[in-house]
Amino acid sequence: MCGIVGYTGYRQCTPILLEGLKSLEYRGYDSSGIAVLENDSLHVEKAEGRLAVLADRLQEGVLLPGKTGIGHTRWATHGKPSDENAHPHVSENGKIAVVHNGIIENYRKLKEELIGKGYHFVSDTDTEIFAHLLDYYFRGNILEAIYKMMRKVNGAYALGILCDEMPGTVIAVKKDSPLVVGLGKDENFIASDVPAILKHTRTVFYPEDGEIVILRPDSVEVYGKDGERIEKEVEAVAWDASAAEKGGYPHFMMKEMMEQPRAMADTILPRLAGSVAQPEISGLSEAFLRNVDKIYIVACGSAYHVGVAAKYILEEMTGKNVEPDLASEFRYRVPILTEHSLVIIISQSGETADSIAAMREAKRRGAHVLSIVNVLGSTIAKESDDVLYTWAGPEIAVATTKAYSAQLCAVYVLALYIAEILGTINLEEAERFAAALRALPEKAEELLSEHSKIQYAASRLSSSHNIFFIGRNLEFAAAMEGSLKLKEISYIHSEAYAAGELKHGTISLIEEGTPVVALMTSGALTDKMRSNIREVKARGAFVLALADVDVEIGEEADVVLRIPKTHHLLRTSLAVLPLQLLAYYVALVRGCDIDKPRNLAKSVTVE
Repeated sequence: MCGIVGYTGYRQCTPILLEGLKSLEYRGYDSSGIAVLENDSLHVEKAEGRLAVLADRLQEGVLLPGKTGIGHTRWATHGKPSDENAHPHVSENGKIAVVHNGIIENYRKLKEELIGKGYHFVSDTDTEIFAHLLDYYFRGNILEAIYKMMRKVNGAYALGILCDEMPGTVIAVKKDSPLVVGLGKDENFIASDVPAILKHTRTVFYPEDGEIVILRPDSVEVYGKDGERIEKEVEAVAWDASAAEKGGYPHFMMKEMMEQPRAMADTILPRLAGSVAQPEISGLSEAFLRNVDKIYIVACGSAYHVGVAAKYILEEMTGKNVEPDLASEFRYRVPILTEHSLVIIISQSGETADSIAAMREAKRRGAHVLSIVNVLGSTIAKESDDVLYTWAGPEIAVATTKAYSAQLCAVYVLALYIAEILGTINLEEAERFAAALRALPEKAEELLSEHSKIQYAASRLSSSHNIFFIGRNLEFAAAMEGSLKLKEISYIHSEAYAAGELKHGTISLIEEGTPVVALMTSGALTDKMRSNIREVKARGAFVLALADVDVEIGEEADVVLRIPKTHHLLRTSLAVLPLQLLAYYVALVRGCDIDKPRNLAKSVTVE
């Protein structure tokens, strides 16, 4: 959730750090700060609020000179937003500065121990523990101090560290939180995410858990858990800096919605050879798949909604029993897993804390883990038995759009692949499905070009206090995602319900003028949905219907949006697009901060 940037090199670091932190604003934050090591002494400046407050205070970097530094944007976990609680945190003697992304689980115990040793705390954060522990253990050897500190601390962390006895040096440490190291000429970088350093380098590597990285302008050293030197394999980031910019759109969310046809095509087309799916995974042999007793799909937020849709898709195409599960629940129950279980982890960042824990629990119990992720080198990608990458490119807006669509397309490819191996789909059906998949990006582009009716509906919904989404089967999965998008960025209370559940309590909430968004894109269930719409309409609801192009709708709905014809299993990919646009325009009318909604962060890296 928090953002980290570090730099050491030949240039003034503060403008670089401010620029990097600005590119990480999408992660969510409530305060920011920078520490610079200059003339063998540390200088720190921090500020509550938006990064602009810190930048103004520093006159864009002029007032904090130096060529080695670390920066941070904080999202409060311990202590309210304030200058005192903002990072970096400094040891009592002022010799060590630390920025931290993650959480210390044994924070209280360690704080009591340090207070007993005479240390004083000036913040309410858990991060200050790191600064004092490093000071306590440091006897001239920073590596030794860090290893001792790591043995004491339980939790997740990515750290950037400065020590005044090590001029020109930034130290990075990783455990269960994202961290990338960027390599330049006579300068090197650390960051929580690639966009922070992309303007300066596209040559990177990703430290493993337990590794320590020592960066100087002309060298980078990596040490493993036992103190051994490690050689890291570097890689080139495929997308350039312009991919992380708005490109003329008013918001990243709008840009990313418009990029969905390309993200769909990039995820689908390279993996289809005629009607045959080739998803570049090696561990799902025919023998394994035939013996699979259950498929679990484990994810959080929008990725979980992909999992709900995937249940319908995979069960119909493969005949296997599929159970979608929230990662935060999966990890704390006792799932029935065997060596014949397939666990699919879905995560855009590949660093979602609950999903990582669920993955490790599944592996511990002997299940085969396949992940669907967008970020190469992420923790989930590295630790999975198989990886199916989505090629959506960077997603900056907090509310996911193109990552969701790309994940769903990856599910389609996977479903076709498994069905063909198991023989649960014949050649004619496979050809029809593959042809519909190839056409999906073009249909998405067509759908995304029409905004006028959606803008009208948004103007009608923008003053509402409660909005309900209803659907059946795959429509219910799309309704869940549409509802989440709306509440995320417009702050309107919104809920999604399986339409058949209306009479079991929900219909009591419908009164005159209550907006109901009803999905009618499943031909077999259209008549059932028509009855549900009449039920809410009879109680005064304002109905926005989202329907297949050939579904006849009379006076049941006040506004009707249409989606193009496609394969029945692919309709949910198209149905979600108008719902994303609806959420966007409602939030726009309400004057909300669309790319950075309150209280939310892009990557949830703590529990």
